[in-house]
Amino acid sequence: MGALRTPRETWIEEGLRALAEGGAEAVRVEALAKALGVTKGGFYGYFASREALLNEMLDAWERESVDEVIDRVVQESDPVERVRLAGKLTFSGGHLLPIDLAVRDWARRDRAVADRLRRVDNRRMQLLRDAISTFCPDPEEVEARSLLAFCMAIGSHFLAADHPGRTHAEVRARAGRLLLDRSPGTEDRTNPPNGRQQDSRNA
Repeated sequence: MGALRTPRETWIEEGLRALAEGGAEAVRVEALAKALGVTKGGFYGYFASREALLNEMLDAWERESVDEVIDRVVQESDPVERVRLAGKLTFSGGHLLPIDLAVRDWARRDRAVADRLRRVDNRRMQLLRDAISTFCPDPEEVEARSLLAFCMAIGSHFLAADHPGRTHAEVRARAGRLLLDRSPGTEDRTNPPNGRQQDSRNA
């Protein structure tokens, strides 16, 4: 009986690990084979080239970071909790965060990757719009809050500033409440004091 081949998914997973740790330049067939303890001959049984692997890695990243995340968050009945869960699954550490940050760096030098990242981010932004528009009737404010929430989720991983007397987690939680909770001003627009309720518009 011949030796079992390393599964296709294992090459992809190892490629994503290498991407997260060292960027796209670290995804090399010989290095992956060495890390897996196999010869690189098995690689070409699945992939025609390194570029083919890179494309399948991006497919796997998009599927896991968007499709599978959305499948999980839609089970939440509260739209705001959907956004918080999506952020937790994607940007709060663990498996997806380092891959996401590496893809962003890669996109700066590769137009095709930049196009893929734009598609992923557009879907994430729509999730934010859908949630925030349930309690904010102003489309302009919906877009602004969505942008700020997204920027906070990503940018907080690059910010080195201290928060005197407060932890980073406390400040992030407070910022999240400001962006996602219904403010008194929003409540007044939705239910004016004179009793006339203004129609809400989705983003």
